[in-house]
Amino acid sequence: MKDRIKIAIQKNGRLSSESLSLLKKCGVEFTESKNMLFIKSTNMPVDLLMVRDDDIPRLVSQKIADLGIVGENVVLEKQLSDKELEINQKLKLGFSKCRLSFAKPKGFELDDINNLKIATSYPEIVKDYLVTKNINAEIIEIHGSVELTPFVNISDIIVDLVSTGATLESNNLVEFDNVMESEAILISSRNTSNEKYQWIEKIISRISSVIEAKDSKYIMFNADAKDVEGLIQMLPAAESPTVIPLADKAKVAIHSVCREDIFWKTIESLKSAGASSILVLPIEKLAN
Repeated sequence: MKDRIKIAIQKNGRLSSESLSLLKKCGVEFTESKNMLFIKSTNMPVDLLMVRDDDIPRLVSQKIADLGIVGENVVLEKQLSDKELEINQKLKLGFSKCRLSFAKPKGFELDDINNLKIATSYPEIVKDYLVTKNINAEIIEIHGSVELTPFVNISDIIVDLVSTGATLESNNLVEFDNVMESEAILISSRNTSNEKYQWIEKIISRISSVIEAKDSKYIMFNADAKDVEGLIQMLPAAESPTVIPLADKAKVAIHSVCREDIFWKTIESLKSAGASSILVLPIEKLAN
């Protein structure tokens, strides 16, 4: 029990479901339950701690959890409020992307935000932003229903997380400035024990492979042997491709992993340069 790897993730919401999905893709098997706060893996020495997202940095710092999946915004807020927080940021995970933005009521005219009252759940990040911009304003810390505060005379404007902007729109608010971009990240404790180190590195490596595969594509096509060099140069962010001779000695098959999305424009350019039978496949896992 002592040497099992503990991973802290948000107990509900979109970040929770995407975190669980990521771990499953990494081969961590477990039985999900909405009411369970502690989940044991059935095939690896891994336990999941289902907790509030703003508790995750502290749990990892205190080594109650070895790893954590949490938003960048939460980590930054905790680091600014607690300089002794000891965590390492390991990987950006590419999901739960959002931004921390200023918003004002529609029709509210302003030239600058000096001397205004700003409601937010992220007072330390906003304070740091204001200092950087040399702005003097009052910060009002609110947890929950931040969008309501300008309409009940608590604040003039707000700073809140924005994903699609639909929540702001439905509350008659308009986004007007960006404080930071955020997404889910993997964090780890510092000075991990030797007993756990290998398993932690294995889990991090698997997560890295899954994330890298998500942003990569496997492309295959046939071409005249004389066109190979030009076609390879057209592949986006490609590693050295595999060139396979075909039964027709004048032709070859080219296989390659591309680190960027392959758009229609790329495919059309390859076809114009002589490629045929083009096949683009997603990659589930990519181990380097």
